[in-house]
Amino acid sequence: MLDRRDVLKAGTALGAVALIPAAARAAVGEGATAGAGDAALYQLFDAMFAEGLAQNPEGATQLGLDTGANAALRSQLAIGSAARRAQQKALTEKQLGQLLGVDTKALSPRAKLQYDVVLYTCRSAQAAQRFDFGGASYSRSPYVVSQITGDYQSTPTFLDTKHPIANSADAEAYVARVGAFADQLDADTAQMQADAARGIVPPDYLLDETILQLSQTIQPADKATIVTSLRTRGAKAGVDAKVIAAGEAAYTSRVVPALQRQLDIAKALRKTATHDAGVWKFKEGPEFYAVALAGTTTTRLSPEEVHKFGLDQAAMIGARLDGELKKLGMTKGTIGERMAALYKDPKQLYPNTDDGKLQAIGYCNDRLTAIRALLPKAFTHQPQYQFEVRRVPPENEAGAASAFSQSPSLDGKRPGLVYFNLHDSAEWPKFCLATTVFHEGLPGHQFEGGLSLANKDLPLILKTTGFSGYAEGWALYAEQLADELGAYDDDPLGRLGYLKFQLFRANRCVVDTGLHHYKWTREQAIQRFVENEGEAPGFARREVDRYTALPGQACSYKLGHSVFVKLRGEAQAALGPKFDIKGFHDAVLGCGRVPLEILEQVGRGWIAGIKGLA
Repeated sequence: MLDRRDVLKAGTALGAVALIPAAARAAVGEGATAGAGDAALYQLFDAMFAEGLAQNPEGATQLGLDTGANAALRSQLAIGSAARRAQQKALTEKQLGQLLGVDTKALSPRAKLQYDVVLYTCRSAQAAQRFDFGGASYSRSPYVVSQITGDYQSTPTFLDTKHPIANSADAEAYVARVGAFADQLDADTAQMQADAARGIVPPDYLLDETILQLSQTIQPADKATIVTSLRTRGAKAGVDAKVIAAGEAAYTSRVVPALQRQLDIAKALRKTATHDAGVWKFKEGPEFYAVALAGTTTTRLSPEEVHKFGLDQAAMIGARLDGELKKLGMTKGTIGERMAALYKDPKQLYPNTDDGKLQAIGYCNDRLTAIRALLPKAFTHQPQYQFEVRRVPPENEAGAASAFSQSPSLDGKRPGLVYFNLHDSAEWPKFCLATTVFHEGLPGHQFEGGLSLANKDLPLILKTTGFSGYAEGWALYAEQLADELGAYDDDPLGRLGYLKFQLFRANRCVVDTGLHHYKWTREQAIQRFVENEGEAPGFARREVDRYTALPGQACSYKLGHSVFVKLRGEAQAALGPKFDIKGFHDAVLGCGRVPLEILEQVGRGWIAGIKGLA
């Protein structure tokens, strides 16, 4: 579970465990005789992973693999130049050709399943690389720089939270990366200009937020995150003051001017930007959206089908939420009006101060601790990593996602992190926090991602492969599971928060397709969230802006959740009293992150295996 931003730029795990018990191994062929081609396939996987890692220095550092033969990567950053795009495309073509040359008949069932996953990844990358514009954050974006894309915001956070400073060599590598950051910025700025010449410019409201964040990023050295992080951590490590001074000088002489150049271009683009939200406005927009929707959801559904799915799910979840509100005596008004009233309840609001936000983060960490005690009821294994909740850095709050997760390092030296955007505490009333902790932390992203990192049956290329349909679908299923495990038995308002966010994910399917296929305005999309579920207007605005910049990704949550729920229902119906929730979870987690159609194969293979043992 790499930070998706670092994956898209682009050892031995602690407590490694084999996740698939004998009853579940029929799903992937575990325990069967190895195929004659298995060893060669895994050698190819290792070579492919090494090639990808060489192009992804940030990913190497995040995984803790920038040592030994890869030590040079610790002083590098990926520079998003046209040359690098061509290099990435060439590597994809090369690796796809190698995969297509594999004799799949010589593979064991498990190796064949893993082959299918890697082949799917290459083909998905090939489809996305047809578009030589834009950038990436949590998925592909038509905009290389926006309120949520661009090295100007991701690299300072990466250097502060991922790059280690334990000695002088680490500090010197950090300083080299500060200089490389300036090169990243200029490459992004050049891409902004090239894209604009093709008519690909973010809408005015995204540029307003981007300009604000860029302005806030340009700070004097004594206030800039990348400098203060070097000073503070370097001092603790006993680093020579000359090294720290070199980092400060690189920031002042190179990074600040590069940031200013990018800000100037953003301001120039803003003068002629339109207010149209969707990618439909671009010549290649409809094709881009189709690829983005397929790539993030790993389904073959059309925008029309996804839109209808969202509407149907919203109606069903809304009916249940209405029932729960009535149980609490809240009977008057629409669902949106009643939920909006809860958002204004002073008992549910933390003060919009640094101290109040610290209290909110403390509550979230308490929820993370509490859910651990319930997990043995549903899982055979738990990841042996540490996890914690933090606040999004204030300089990134205006455009950052409302909440997101970053993985631990492979060796466990750096914990898994869950971030909450507390730009306005009123957007995060207490009753909405717990379910998001379960989604981003345990048993959600950090749980399934931690198990993948620690799964010795997965080659590294699969430990670090990400499919939003699977990952977000599991995380939404994890919210449901927390409710089933009793996380809200003494917290009925927390259950309302859980159902509200289920409704929110259904509306994401409606809004994302509305923006990019049905030509909705930003205001129409915000209104859907506010009126249908009582969303805080600021939260709704930031979410809609996220979907504007990252087409398709928002649809992956509810679509993925529906597959996990469908598979569990099929297993319960087919197995009756023989159904074991722990075994089911072992099966669907033991394969790592896979496309949804392959997940269905795994789930149904597990069902058939259990029936065969009866």
